Amino acid sequence: MPITEFLENNAKLYPDDVALIEIAPQMLEKAKITWKEYALIQPNPEESGRKEMTWKEFNKEANRFSNLLLSRGVKKGDKVAILLMNCLEWLPIYFGVLKAGAIAVPLNYRYTAEEIKYCVELAEADVLIFGPEFIGRVEEIYDRLTRIGQMFYVGENCPSFADSYDKFITYCSSKTPDIEITDEDDGAIYFSSGTTGFPKAILHRHKSLVHSCKVEQNHHGQTRDDTFLLIPPLYHTGAKMHWFGSLISASKAVLLKGIKPEWIIKAVSEEKCTIVWLLVPWAQDILDAIDRGDINLDHYELSQWRLMHIGAQPVPPSLIKRWKEKFPNHQYDTNYGLSESIGPGCVHLGVENIHKVGAIGKAGYGWKVKICNPDGTAVKKGEVGELAVSGPGVMKCYFNDEKATNEVLRDGWLYTGDMAMEDEDGFIFLVDRKKDVIISGGENIYPVQIEDYLRKNDKIKDVAVIGMPDGRLGEIAAAIIELKDGMHSSEEEINEFCRDLPKYKRPRKIIFAEVPRNPTGKIEKPKLRQKYCGESLVAAQIKR
Repeated sequence: MPITEFLENNAKLYPDDVALIEIAPQMLEKAKITWKEYALIQPNPEESGRKEMTWKEFNKEANRFSNLLLSRGVKKGDKVAILLMNCLEWLPIYFGVLKAGAIAVPLNYRYTAEEIKYCVELAEADVLIFGPEFIGRVEEIYDRLTRIGQMFYVGENCPSFADSYDKFITYCSSKTPDIEITDEDDGAIYFSSGTTGFPKAILHRHKSLVHSCKVEQNHHGQTRDDTFLLIPPLYHTGAKMHWFGSLISASKAVLLKGIKPEWIIKAVSEEKCTIVWLLVPWAQDILDAIDRGDINLDHYELSQWRLMHIGAQPVPPSLIKRWKEKFPNHQYDTNYGLSESIGPGCVHLGVENIHKVGAIGKAGYGWKVKICNPDGTAVKKGEVGELAVSGPGVMKCYFNDEKATNEVLRDGWLYTGDMAMEDEDGFIFLVDRKKDVIISGGENIYPVQIEDYLRKNDKIKDVAVIGMPDGRLGEIAAAIIELKDGMHSSEEEINEFCRDLPKYKRPRKIIFAEVPRNPTGKIEKPKLRQKYCGESLVAAQIKR
């Protein structure tokens, strides 16, 4: 069945249960009462900082947008680009696109005007729906988007070049449109994060979306009693596919529009959240805020919080050790995935395997994995090779890019570009990105191993290791180190700290600077190479 059936069923079985809550903490920060009480006394819901939507309302809004699209001539297989910050309208709009038989195309909210144009054209989008934060960017390019036939705007003061979403959906039927959708129909195009070049358009069928629902619930056991705190951007598979566990279990989700540690902890406390998915920097910021005394855990109700899980990047074991010291009763899981495998879950640690923290785990529900030599044959346990995955969640293709598709899809396997190894117990450890491996004097150096080691230093907040050109060795390892607030260190001190590393793994250059990360938490190493190495090495890395 298509993923839209889950929403239909929830609306029929639990029409009055709350499905989504949107919280804008910057509007509620000064409230001396609970956020819910503050929202209730505000006459204008748009200014209350807290809004709710039931499953019945969710389904109706999705149906209205679906019928609006159909009334404007949108056909099955057309593409609708979504350019919105996280908001209460986001998911109903997404499902409205799917219910029309169209293909949803979520866009990264950090894209520049030209990047928006590039991705819209790459996906061959027919419709664009955007919010107030993007008026200026869309205005720069709207007259050059020759394929886009219609634009809808979500919010007040609709610009002249778009139609008002809020105005037109009020006239549309809230009944489910009569559009036949099957598992094999195309459902969504997501974009790769672009950490190694221009984003690719990743096409998924409905069966991929449905499988991600099943994977998430199987791994984390969501029931109707759970409440999921959703913080990452919905345009990305990571956030949405974790929320799919709430969809399949008809449980509540809280959309938090902010990442300050105090806001996260307060949201968990006031909304009685049971599951929180964090990125490494957010978890680290929470722990640092507790250590500084900015957060006193005794002031919050957190006993219901049962699971904290992390994904999108390698997780330092030292971070989880610190987390368990502060939150000893939490279950912990880490999830590995990529947009080409419909987000997290093709490999996961499992809450029962916390003794293996540092590993990404084993094959997820319904998935198969192998670690390969360049010719596709499996390596021996303990040896490093490329991680490949196979299962119902693998993408259909890179849209309109047969060459790139054939490079990563071979004989039913998706080659991830991540280097990994399997230990004697069958647990998989990420070693590094294939394109990030540093070759120094003929030795392969895996930056993640150095990064994990350096993160054990109490003064270091974040670190990225890249290869820098060297006339004698080809490349050397350079560590870009971001220190915690108020901390000071020196190159000599870091070198002394690294003396226990094998000599060839020790960073040859130390740079104290901010470590840039994209919205999904991944280190933007191309930016660092551009800044510290120049064009030549960037090009060399991309060609590998």
